[in-house]
Amino acid sequence: MKKLLFLSLLLISSTGALAQHEVGTFSVQPKAGLNIADFWSLGEYDSRYGFAGGVEVEYQLTQKFSMSAGVLYSQQGARTDQGPIPGSSNPVYSWGAKGKTVLDADYVNFPILANYYVAKGLALKLGVQPAYKIHSKCDRTISQPLMPSFYSLGNTLGDFKSFDVAIPVGLSYEYKNIVVDGRYNLGLLEVWGKGRNSVLQFTVGYKFCL
Repeated sequence: MKKLLFLSLLLISSTGALAQHEVGTFSVQPKAGLNIADFWSLGEYDSRYGFAGGVEVEYQLTQKFSMSAGVLYSQQGARTDQGPIPGSSNPVYSWGAKGKTVLDADYVNFPILANYYVAKGLALKLGVQPAYKIHSKCDRTISQPLMPSFYSLGNTLGDFKSFDVAIPVGLSYEYKNIVVDGRYNLGLLEVWGKGRNSVLQFTVGYKFCL
């Protein structure tokens, strides 16, 4: 009987420690941070480092489980340095010519996440994230050291599609209302050629309880 009572008290205390905010309450979290973006389906591209920021609202369904939704501005895309281009391949280019491709896309993301608190302040996150493109730049430039000039191929590369959907998976830790969040956004749609977005996102926010 004493052992049963002790185990019951231990369970209650551990469950209480997992509680983040009162059940049935809302919180608002402004946040900002860094994106490391590229295309997971095109291996030859390098990362674009960009800004991520916005606001998320969270509703505490139970002591361990909550739902959140947000609006985030997100700089994504990819870059590549093609290296030397042999002059013999095109009479316009001189020996030593180099190519650089810039593929930038800025989105407004709408993450909808389920949050499961596995320890006090520590939450696992999984959800879905529709996104709408608000700006993009697709440009390839050819620089020629032997003949000081460059060529911009501009829109010949095509443009990003206007809509995307990603699966965000992440982890966050909250301490005294300060929230550090890391998540990976796996793009499901081909947004530029065969390219699908791949974004590592790190943010810091402050949670206001309503």
